[in-house]
Amino acid sequence: MKTSYILLEEMRFFAHHGVFEEERQTGNYFTVDLKMKVSLASAAESDNLIDTLNYGIAYEIVKKEMAVPSKLLEHVAKRIIDALFDEFGRQLSSVEIKLSKLNPPLGGQVAKASVILVQER
Repeated sequence: MKTSYILLEEMRFFAHHGVFEEERQTGNYFTVDLKMKVSLASAAESDNLIDTLNYGIAYEIVKKEMAVPSKLLEHVAKRIIDALFDEFGRQLSSVEIKLSKLNPPLGGQVAKASVILVQER
């Protein structure tokens, strides 16, 4: 196995991110898609959690960072990436995150506004 990924898709959070003070007070729904490049060869053979990245811990990191109000989605996404690299260290080769704000206040019908950040080790 040369390239392996763990994906956590469509995680949904109610959070208080936005440029406008009203957005940070009222809150909104957000989704997070996470793609983590890892080596899964050992886990595929052993069937042992110690040989892979713990999905539950990754989810808790995303949840914790989503709870911290920020003005910009870019800032939240970068904090999540940094926290994942801090927790999982060399297990991660790269992290890609898509963070979306549902029904953003843009003066028209927009289903979501998203940012995608990618960081490689």
